[in-house]
Amino acid sequence: MAEIVWMVPALNELNDIADYISVSNQFAAEKLVNTIFSKIERVASHSESGKVPVEIPALSYREVVVNPCRIFYKFENGKIFILHIMRQDQELRRFLLT
Repeated sequence: MAEIVWMVPALNELNDIADYISVSNQFAAEKLVNTIFSKIERVASHSESGKVPVEIPALSYREVVVNPCRIFYKFENGKIFILHIMRQDQELRRFLLT
């Protein structure tokens, strides 16, 4: 099983999304965060299970989806680096440039 390394920006993005959701539904925010962490644990056992994002096929990123989020990661040297988390309705290229 690969080691999971959460990058600070990804944790901040997850926190921002959860904060936004919790304003109207605390339970839904907690459920989303738990589901994301569970999904990432499964990715640690199957590092190639995520799909290649269609917007950036040249990069060695992969993504998994936990509605309403896309979670981007990179598998390198036996580690899974969680790089970005964004809402599905955001444009990826603009998101990565900010």
